[in-house]
Amino acid sequence: MNGSEHSRADSSLLMQTPEGIAFVLYPAGLPIRVCAWAIDGFIQGILIFAILITVGVLGEMLGFWFSLILIFALDWFYHILFEVFCRGQSPGKRIMGIRVLRGDGSPVNPGASFLRNLLRFADTFLFLYLIAFICMLVSPGFRRLGDWAADTLVVYTDYARSPHRFASPALRRSAMPWLGGLPMLSPSRKLNFEERQGILMFARRYPLLGKARADEIAKTWAAKLRGGDPPAGSNISDSAYLLGIAHSLGGG
Repeated sequence: MNGSEHSRADSSLLMQTPEGIAFVLYPAGLPIRVCAWAIDGFIQGILIFAILITVGVLGEMLGFWFSLILIFALDWFYHILFEVFCRGQSPGKRIMGIRVLRGDGSPVNPGASFLRNLLRFADTFLFLYLIAFICMLVSPGFRRLGDWAADTLVVYTDYARSPHRFASPALRRSAMPWLGGLPMLSPSRKLNFEERQGILMFARRYPLLGKARADEIAKTWAAKLRGGDPPAGSNISDSAYLLGIAHSLGGG
């Protein structure tokens, strides 16, 4: 199977990576995205109010046009900057436990984020939001026009669906909180760039695989990387061994 398969019964998307790993994404529907949008709108309103107050205090120094430029930049680049630099999550999306991803499940890139937000004006034409509402209701994955053009999805995060949701603040800030309880392991030899990226990709997708499937995928890798007498990490499963290496590669 290539690409994705939509399941209307449970509003899930069955995806497959180029490596042949199947996993499930759960697209976020209209109500939770409206809540995230409202939170972000409230934050933007506060920032705009702060800009106007600042301009009022320093009016002649900053000028009216400069304030308009700041408000324009805030309106257009607020979502883009957060999506690119905060793992696909604006403050509203983070609070609601959702994030933006590419259509294949990979992290959103600057080009895709810019395009999906550029077309926000079409989704909200005359501030009616009717186009966005209709597109999300009839499309697999609840995509609006911007999502279709940029090939992006808004999905529930692993963090929101995992038992680590109520972990310590330091663990919640981790990109892969499920590594928190694992030792930091080193392979028996130096890894090249492709091997490091492959192990980190495996670690990122681990919650979507299930233990049996993860051990099956990790078996070949672990056999090549274990070493020593006894082998490093010989008392743990193959998948836990790779996760331990990923923990080390990620700096803990």
